[in-house]
Formats: sequence, C-alpha cells, structure tokens
Amino acid sequence: MLKVDQLRLGFTAGRRMLLAVDGISLTISRGETFALLGESGCGKSATAQAIMRLLPPAGRMLGGSVSLHDEALLALPEAEMRTVRGARMAMIFQEPATSLNPVMTVGAQIGEVLSRHLGLRGPAAHERMLALLRQVGIADPERRLDEYPFQLSGGMKQRVMIAIALAGEPDLLIADEPTTALDVTVQAQILDLLARLQVERGMGILLITHDLGVVARMAHRIGVMYAGELVEVASREAFFSSPQHPYTQALFAALPDIARRGSRLKTIPGQVPALDAMPGGCRFAERCTHCMPLCREDSPIWRSVALTHQLRCHWSGDVLSSETNLSGPPDDPAGNTETPFLAVDALKVHFPIRRGLLQRTVGHVRAVDGVSLAISAGRTLALVGESGCGKTTVGKALLQLIRPTAGSVRLGGSELVGMPSGPLRSARRQMQMVFQDPFASLNPRLRVGEIIAEGMAALGLAGEAIEQARAVAALLRQVGLPDDAAGRYPHEFSGGQRQRIAIARALAVQPALLICDEPTSALDVSVQAQILNLLKTLQAELGVAFLFITHNFAVVEYLAHDVAVMYLGRIVERGRAEEVLRAPRHPYTQALLSAVPAPRLDAQSAIIRLPGETPSPANPPSGCHFHPRCQQATDLCRQQYPESRVISATHTVNCHFAA
Repeated sequence: MLKVDQLRLGFTAGRRMLLAVDGISLTISRGETFALLGESGCGKSATAQAIMRLLPPAGRMLGGSVSLHDEALLALPEAEMRTVRGARMAMIFQEPATSLNPVMTVGAQIGEVLSRHLGLRGPAAHERMLALLRQVGIADPERRLDEYPFQLSGGMKQRVMIAIALAGEPDLLIADEPTTALDVTVQAQILDLLARLQVERGMGILLITHDLGVVARMAHRIGVMYAGELVEVASREAFFSSPQHPYTQALFAALPDIARRGSRLKTIPGQVPALDAMPGGCRFAERCTHCMPLCREDSPIWRSVALTHQLRCHWSGDVLSSETNLSGPPDDPAGNTETPFLAVDALKVHFPIRRGLLQRTVGHVRAVDGVSLAISAGRTLALVGESGCGKTTVGKALLQLIRPTAGSVRLGGSELVGMPSGPLRSARRQMQMVFQDPFASLNPRLRVGEIIAEGMAALGLAGEAIEQARAVAALLRQVGLPDDAAGRYPHEFSGGQRQRIAIARALAVQPALLICDEPTSALDVSVQAQILNLLKTLQAELGVAFLFITHNFAVVEYLAHDVAVMYLGRIVERGRAEEVLRAPRHPYTQALLSAVPAPRLDAQSAIIRLPGETPSPANPPSGCHFHPRCQQATDLCRQQYPESRVISATHTVNCHFAA
C-alpha cells in the first residue's frame, strides 16, 4: 500500500543543506504495522513528515519517491494533497500541546475533519464526535467537546489528537509516539482500538515509538533508524529473539527492569551525530563497542541474516539475546522508618464549575480529594494512575502552584499551606518540578543557558557571570547535552533534548525534593537510561528525594522505593514497590499492571480490561469510586467508601475485599 524508495531530505541552514534522511526505503502492506525505532534526532519524525508532505519551511526533498496505492504523492499539487491528508492518510503527532489549535474547541477541531472528508455536519457530526471521544477513552465527552486544549491534561490532549486522526477513516495511519502521554490502561485501549480498526479497514500503520513493549504488542515488522539511515529491518519474532546490530542490542540493554535496581543501567556513550557533522563510514562507529578500522572508512551495505532479517553492519560477532539483559539484585528490601521530609495529610484541590451569565458556582471538580502521603530524604515515591486522576494536580499543589482547598503540606517541619509569598518563595528552593510537556514549560524567547540560570538568579544563587556559566555547562553535561547548547533556543532541540533541559533547570538550585511529572515519557530508552542513572546518582550523593509521577511501570520497578496508586482524586493502594508491584491487592492496581506491555514476546500476558470509562471528577460515583468498573463490586461497594486496610506494616489498600 505504501512504498518509500530511497527517500532523501534535508534542511537549509544559511547557504548549506544538511542531510537529515539519507536513502530510506520501506514498504507497508494493507493491515500491516511497521514500527520505526531510534533515538531522538535520528530522522524518524522527519521521515513521517516527508511522507505526509508536511515538512517545515526549511525542509527540502532531495530525492526518492513516496507512493500510496501506486499514486506518487511527491508529484501531487498541494490542493490534491489536501484531499489525501486526513482521508487516505492521517498522522498522530508527538506533541499534542503544540499540534492542537489553542483557540478552537475540541469539537470544532474534530468537526473540521468530518466536514472536509466525510461530509458530516449538524447532529450526525455531533454524534460521530461523541463516539470518537468515547472510543479513545475520554469521560464526559459532551462537556469535553466544548472545552479548549488548555483545559485538558496531557493524556487527554493526546487522545483528542488520536480521535482527530481516526475521524477521516484513513487507509494509512502514521503514529508518531501515539501513546507516550497515555497511562497503561488507556494505552491498551488505544492499541486495541488501532488493532481492531486495522483488521476492519485493512489500515496500514507506520508506528514511530521508543517503547519496545508497544512494539512487541503491535508491530509486524520493525526498522531501526540511526542518524538518518535504517540499520536493521526484521520481523517481530526475529527482532526480539536475536537483535543483530550493536545499536539495537544497546537499546535492549538500556531498558529499566526491577532486576537492575541495584546497578546502573547501560547507556550508549556519546550522542547521535549532528546533521553538520555526519561521519564517513558507519555512522554508529564512534559509539560502538565493536568498532573496527573498516567501520570508520566504509559505510556498510545491506546483508541478510535470515529470510525476514536484514542489517547494515560490518561486525558479525555473537548475537545478544534480548531476553538476557538482567544484572544486579533488587535494593532496599526493608521498609522505610525515617521521619518523612515531606508529609501530606488529607490534601484536597477542588475547582469550581461556573455556569450562566453571572458565573455562579454550580458544582466542583474534585481533582484531589483527600490525598495523604509521605516521602523521606533519599527515597523515591512513585505516584501512578490513569490520566486525569489528579497526579499532576497533587504535584502542583505541593509546590503551592495551585492553592489547596484543604489539607496540610509540611516540608521539613514547615507548613506550606497558607504560608506568605515571601517565605514560600524561599521554601521553593527545596522543591522543584519537572513538567510533563517540556516545550510548553520552556520560555521560547530565552536561550537554554538563560533558562537554566534563571532559577539561580531568582533565588540569589547566581554568583559571578563566569561561575554561573561554569555551573550551566556542568548541568548540561550532567543531563547529556553539549556545552554549546547553552547558546541555542528550545525550538532547536528534539523533544527528548528539551526534556533534558527542563531537568537541568530543576537541578540548578540544588533542591532537596524533585517532583518529576512524567520526566522520561518523551525520551527514548537510551536517553531514559542516562536520566535514570543521573537521578539515582543525585539521590545517592545528595540525598535528593523524588516524587515520581509516571505511567511507565518499568521505570517504577527500577527507580521507586515506594508506590502510591491513585484513582479519581484518591489514593487506593500504597506500599513498598515490591509489595504493590508483585502482590497488588486493589482490583484497579491489578488491572494497571496487567496492561503494562512487556518488551519480550514470551511475557505478553492477558489484560484485565476495565469496563466503561473513568468517571468525571465533577460527578464521582457514590461509595467506592471504582465500583462502576470493578468486576468484584457488591452493594457494599456502591454505598460505602472503603476504609484503609492494613496488609502489612508498609502496605495499605482501600478496598472492602483486600483481604
């Protein structure tokens, strides 16, 4: 259905042309999913944009062809290409916050596609919009249609973008990190939806992702991309049983796992070469542990190692099985008994719902509804749960970026709730936050060096200009960026690189507690390994505590000492990581863990699919909030919210049937 042949594209920089994609060839048949893997900056998204003919102004097609159903897309006039986009092919972009129109409602943006490509208007279009939002797991779709993107969480924005892409019923779907911002249950729901549509419509999918678990569940064939070139293409079975290219093997070795908690993750030294500094020979040679003189001189040609497995590599040594990537025993077997550095008690954040001409308050959104938790110095608490359950609101309320409605937040013995702005400003040096969307949280008018130094200056830690520049350079090296990054602007970096800048900015004031809101969701596995190693080092050397808000359970297994599971504004289960992840007692926790995609073919387990949708926090169910979706629910669950039940000294569950 799709044929890409020797595609070459570049970007103009002054009078130079920088080659970004160099001779990519791939095919996708009807009903097939082709996964494209690789680090940030390898050219994956540029390839997808070229197929859609959506390159930025500096982008130039330099050669090759792209055909869909034997129609040459690169030769079509732009007017005809507009009829192809959205109807015959559609794209889910990586950063929903920058891809959705901020001045149009969700309904208006979905309605554009329905009107343009399917001719649907009025009540028929409205019903189709509601059905699409329900398909992608958005609760209360009637209300969401009239909302703007800024009113939605990161995961909800991603689901809206998926709904827009599916609205035109395309033959080819290009999905650029489609589940990055989604929790595991919604991710499973979206992947099931895509798989079902693929079977029903024969839809082809080009899946760009760094999540090997998603690849194991979805892909039929996999291509690994490095520095603008494909270096390995294989069927799913061949790829996961015997990855051949040293780069592919390094990606597997960088995966976090609970068996590696006591050791550092393996990382790939160096970085993807810049477009203006592409080496001769093999482009991976500088970072390869098997590099030979031949690798620096000659670019390897394609060779077949099996009928469904080809690669470009001079080295033909031992094959590394993707199953044997474990090392080191789990650490921290004992529970924590220290006095907590951060103590949160019965925290509530309720947002008023205003209606009418006079904007009268007619109800409240109970985003956080009585959360209690504690974190000790040098420990990591992972806060997990579905998108929209209130995790990010908890993080912002701890920093008093959102004023709590009720409850207590004590940091090192000082009460933050109600603290005057002057002392609160000083107290914020002890707590910093890494936000989920790095593009939205970085000032586009400031250079990276100014962004990192801004916090130091605001809190009186800047020192002299030379000293400040040294501190900025050291922070950039810590998070794996070159010194010259300080003089560039955020838009000049990839999504993963922008997240590293955000982490460097948070570390600049040497906080005692770092609140990390999905800090590795935009990172590929090799860079994720660098960040996780960095966080572990900081914790070991400085005693930094972490509140880690995430839906990536592999990261939770590797990094967290304790886990709290959140559902609809309340914590339903908490305990040591080993207790919650290995012996979950709450039905919701069990469903979450069953939906985690494993990066191994032999570990694909049955998913507990939750019926219905997550209720709206504006109208939570009576009794246990989870009872409408729980298969074990009884009349008691519908009438009475369960008390906290003690399973062990460190493990508690809010469930009537936890025992």
